[in-house]
Amino acid sequence: MAIALIPGSFDPVTNGHLDIIERTASHFDELIVAVIRNPQKAEPLFTLDERQDLLLEVTKHLDNVRVDFFKGLLVEFAAEHGVSAIVKGLRAVSDFDYELQMAQMNYQLSKIDTLFMPTSSRWSFLSSSLVREVARFGGDVSKMVPPQVAERLQERFKK
Repeated sequence: MAIALIPGSFDPVTNGHLDIIERTASHFDELIVAVIRNPQKAEPLFTLDERQDLLLEVTKHLDNVRVDFFKGLLVEFAAEHGVSAIVKGLRAVSDFDYELQMAQMNYQLSKIDTLFMPTSSRWSFLSSSLVREVARFGGDVSKMVPPQVAERLQERFKK
């Protein structure tokens, strides 16, 4: 059984994330979407539980996807779950520069390959941080995130 892993902070999950999740799920027997609190990013908007709930809701149409948390080394989590490939979505060359180093380090530590999937051009401009900023100032993010996420963002930033 081929198991893939998509790690991320998903704060919040965007249509770009969902695009990568759906496309990856079509190529693997099982897909684990692993949520982490990224210490390199600002304080999260949504708690880990809230992000897990949103991911479960927006991926419920995908029978082979499960959502989990992890902390510590990604490759240790991957090895514990029998993952054969880590999948990372790439929006731009700048993503590749960082992700290539991570992929090489992860392979050095675990011999688990990282596969890069280009984000659909429709979502290449999109990032969670941009979505948070637009939503914070009352902008319409309904075309950038699943409806459930747009609703939660609107609730979070009510004035």
